[in-house]
Amino acid sequence: MTYSVCIFVFDNVEVLDFAGPYEVFTTASRVYGKQNLLSSVTPFEVFTIGKIKESVRARAGLKIDPDFDFKTHPKIDVLLIPGGVITEALKDASVINWIASISKQTKLTASICTGAFLLAKAGLLEGKSATTHWEDIEDLRVMFPHLDVKEQMRWVDEGSIVTSAGISAGIDMSLHLVERLVNRDLALHTARQMEFDWTENG
Repeated sequence: MTYSVCIFVFDNVEVLDFAGPYEVFTTASRVYGKQNLLSSVTPFEVFTIGKIKESVRARAGLKIDPDFDFKTHPKIDVLLIPGGVITEALKDASVINWIASISKQTKLTASICTGAFLLAKAGLLEGKSATTHWEDIEDLRVMFPHLDVKEQMRWVDEGSIVTSAGISAGIDMSLHLVERLVNRDLALHTARQMEFDWTENG
């Protein structure tokens, strides 16, 4: 089975928040191909989505051209919402409504860093535990007082919803998702291929 992995990108997205998971899932597919030379199946198809199909600028100015927009994207199995400066996205009803709507159709929806604020605003964290960047823990608690916010955890897995701490923690979480969706062996070999010291426990 091939899982379609969508990463939402927006102005002032944190670079490693989206690039780290992108690298994990694309590397996992590459490693899988090496291990299964006779198979035509790839475990992950990864693409980016913007609100509209125009270039966005990540933090520090990196230019990103989304593959699709809200109206043109294919089916999504795994939705990843990275963080960064999310002030404008939080105020944008079309972004929040899209996240809420698409998450009803996905197998998994996950956030990295301050992406948790967008999941919370979309109502996806009601009755669940979650985490975010250590610097934003208190703000998440203040803005969403009924949310059970966890500290000092790389990620929190609530089944169909997974949240991670900041920046590099998104790589740890993505490897965890590779293990969940495919198997542990692929996750371990992906981490090794990336020369990444995987923190396996949330």
